[in-house]
Amino acid sequence: MTSSNSEHFHSARSFNRKTVFFVILFLIVAIAGLSYVKWWPYYEKALKSATSHSIGSSILGSDTAAAPSLGAAADYALAYFKSVWKAAVLGILLGSLVQVLLPAQWLYKVLGSSRFKSTFLGGVASLPGMMCTCCAAPIAAGLRKRNVSVGASLAFWIGNPVLNPATLIFMTFVLSWKFTLLRLVFGILMTFGISYLANRFARGKEVPAPAAIEAAESKDETPFALRWLKSLGLMILNVVPAYLLSVLVLGAFQNTLFPVELGGGFLAILVFAIVGTLFVIPTAAEIPIIQSFTALGLGAGPAAALLLTLPAVSLPSMLMVAHSFPRKALMFVFASVVVIGIAAGIVGGLVL
Repeated sequence: MTSSNSEHFHSARSFNRKTVFFVILFLIVAIAGLSYVKWWPYYEKALKSATSHSIGSSILGSDTAAAPSLGAAADYALAYFKSVWKAAVLGILLGSLVQVLLPAQWLYKVLGSSRFKSTFLGGVASLPGMMCTCCAAPIAAGLRKRNVSVGASLAFWIGNPVLNPATLIFMTFVLSWKFTLLRLVFGILMTFGISYLANRFARGKEVPAPAAIEAAESKDETPFALRWLKSLGLMILNVVPAYLLSVLVLGAFQNTLFPVELGGGFLAILVFAIVGTLFVIPTAAEIPIIQSFTALGLGAGPAAALLLTLPAVSLPSMLMVAHSFPRKALMFVFASVVVIGIAAGIVGGLVL
């Protein structure tokens, strides 16, 4: 073995060891964070919902006649961020770590194809996360920067809130198995169907080839801590300002966006499908919202539309990933969520 070959062998061996260490480190952070923020609290909440048939009160105000105000904006933002701040911090942390710990070649091999397999694996990978759309958005953005396909990244982003196993359990205990079945059927269609079809909009938004990414990283002598801090800083700069502002704006109009007085019918389904797609809520908050709205006279159809659209995406989460996905893809996602929400509303009006 020549000296140059020997040096290459030792360099590759050192790189592989470092890669394995980084992957293990990412898994440790992810498992520890999810255990603390999601898995254990949701286990306790599931036990509570089984006995009390409730997971708390609605995060929305009950006075639908109240005018938009700064007070309403502040009140909603405070309640919302109090509920999600731990998961939001974890999402931003994992979104930044994805970019510096997980090997781009491996991610591209598993999740980089525009074929349905990558989209399917991206959706399956979302199941342990159980995050709301805004908390999953930074991770989806981080995956895109590591050459994960549009379809797989979207499936991960949408699947986190829509196919959340804990939410499905809460829903069964608090609402009914019919709501759960409706959510599961249309949620699968939303997560995998929309994401797979969105791959066609990937043109013009390519990221560097994985080999180029890892070649540049292997030559980069910047310490890992500095590379991670740079990734974290850019992540915060790209997602936090739009996140805060849009939550405040939606909170200001929370009392006027949901016209419960419409009752049922196609117009109500259409309105609630659009509003539900725009509005932002914490994980599983759609359950007490639907409880409170139906108690005020909202029909089963609009309630079913909210069941799908409220958790799926939101204006804040779409702004958070705006730099990572083609604009046409996000417009397609928004329109598709509304359409599936309408379809779910029509079906829900017949079976719920």
